[in-house]
Amino acid sequence: MRLNDIKPADGARKERTRVGRGIGSGLGKTGGRGHKGQFARSGKGKVKAGFEGGQMPLQRRLPKVGFRSKTKHECAQVFLYQLEQLADATIDFAALQAAGLVDRLAKRAKIVKNGELSRAVTVKGVAVTAGAREQILAAGGSVE
Repeated sequence: MRLNDIKPADGARKERTRVGRGIGSGLGKTGGRGHKGQFARSGKGKVKAGFEGGQMPLQRRLPKVGFRSKTKHECAQVFLYQLEQLADATIDFAALQAAGLVDRLAKRAKIVKNGELSRAVTVKGVAVTAGAREQILAAGGSVE
């Protein structure tokens, strides 16, 4: 086999139909476009996607529902009671990731008041809600 012997499979390439070449061709005069109207004109056969001839389009008839945040997975929530199981007294983002409290896709974390904290911990470089800050300080810890 040589490069000049290679040919496409039968039926793979279709010849284009030449229209408007006389009555004997079967596609003369109107050239398969019918008589008059938008689609008979040159360059005028475009219809916007979703256009239904003036009827209210489907995408406008249906109600708008919900919202999907693109940044939802970037910030992870960590609850106060989860900090109890950490061995370190110093808690930062890396420690939360190592403990498996933060998803691997998360870029930052926030400590939320949910549950109780009985030991003193130092929180560094992690966002803390006002309620969680009060609990951490009340337990003898600090937030930096």
